[in-house]
Amino acid sequence: MRRILIYEDSQPFRLNLVELLRSDPDFQVVGGYADCRFIREQVEELRPDLVLLDIDMPHVDGLQGLYLLKQHFPDIPALMLTIFDDHDKVFNAVCLGANGYLLKNTLPERLLAAIHELFDGGAPMTPVIARKVLQLYSRAGFKLAAQYDLTEKERRVLAHLVDGLSYKMIAAEMNVSINTVRTHITGVYAKLQVHSVSEAVVKAIREQIV
Repeated sequence: MRRILIYEDSQPFRLNLVELLRSDPDFQVVGGYADCRFIREQVEELRPDLVLLDIDMPHVDGLQGLYLLKQHFPDIPALMLTIFDDHDKVFNAVCLGANGYLLKNTLPERLLAAIHELFDGGAPMTPVIARKVLQLYSRAGFKLAAQYDLTEKERRVLAHLVDGLSYKMIAAEMNVSINTVRTHITGVYAKLQVHSVSEAVVKAIREQIV
């Protein structure tokens, strides 16, 4: 039986989703939460086989939650289930490692089929999302590298962030102190004009900086 963990701030939608998933004998819902503040601890405790994530949630949203999930549990698949179909959120989710992206208006039977498809190695997407992903990857701008005048050490730190390493792991890998890593990351943020690790990682992947 496949264990599924849900992050969705709308309680009515979350309860309907739980009921739908429980109707399939192959699925077991192991938890449901309204935001991703404690996603690392919850995944560690509940050990799901799949995490379903809304995007627009308070405190820590689904994209931040996806980043944390993939940083600490890269082998656990994540399926985005959201109302958003705009280019930025779709591309950011794909860059951060989402294994599928469905809109909330997906028919119940299609949603169940999509989850089975994901477990079978597929990457289910609502058709309109699949088209957007193809459009995004075909844009010339995404094929051009942008260096942003990063130093060699800043590029190395950014590459390690993209690989999902923690500050402590980066310090060990580069044989420097954590404070030195933080200094390099501050420089990366300033040059890329971002404000978080997830934003830096998305920009690095999108613009092929590393």
